[in-house]
Amino acid sequence: MNNASARMLIVDGDVKTSMNLCSIFERQGYAVTGVRDGEQGLDLLTGTPSYDIVLLETAMPRRNGFDVLRQARLAGVTTPIIMLTFRSNANDKLRAFDIGADDYVTKPFHMEELAARVKAMLRRSSLPAEHPLDIYDFGELHVNFSSHTAHRNGDVVRLTAKEFDILRYFIEHRGRTVSRGQILRNVWGIPFDVSTRTIDRHVSALRKKIEPDPEDPTWIKTVYGIGYRFVQRPRHAENVKQNAENGILTLSHPKTP
Repeated sequence: MNNASARMLIVDGDVKTSMNLCSIFERQGYAVTGVRDGEQGLDLLTGTPSYDIVLLETAMPRRNGFDVLRQARLAGVTTPIIMLTFRSNANDKLRAFDIGADDYVTKPFHMEELAARVKAMLRRSSLPAEHPLDIYDFGELHVNFSSHTAHRNGDVVRLTAKEFDILRYFIEHRGRTVSRGQILRNVWGIPFDVSTRTIDRHVSALRKKIEPDPEDPTWIKTVYGIGYRFVQRPRHAENVKQNAENGILTLSHPKTP
């Protein structure tokens, strides 16, 4: 997606910051809508037409950014959301990620960095990935990372950008146990291990969307005291070889010993 076709929503209660951000991103070709209170931001975010990217301040009148984010995700909004805030505490970052933020930028920030993060987020959410295998067939579940679409039994599964990132990380490391710290570093970009329920909540939400039985997961297994393991394996070598030529990996339920 190029800048000219990207619709951006900026929700920031600071008049000067809001005007500057709107002006800068409009000059870069984005179709920008700017509002200065959380209630109006939530109305736009959950309404139609949808946006391609959202910049959301945490401190705002009428409704704070954390609540806007939470309510938007509960309403099924999957649009990538970047939080903007003066809060630099690690717990605040984890809180934002925990309720569905895709990125977190601390003020004051360099405009070049924010613009780069926006472009990266749009690339990840809309452009074909650079990995050789982007389409995975689980039988009843079909995932296409190139188009950021997922279907279960033919029905659309609405995954957030972060849930797609987590699922890709699991699939690329299938058969291996990955710790919560590894997931934080590689999916969220947090360069340290912390004790948090952030990962567990995201995995729980992902299981509810893709697993036949979330209480007895088929693919995403918990490794107690460590993290998770994606146990799915290729169905048949010849099928994998044939489908891999088309960028598809066919996967089956793991066999019970």
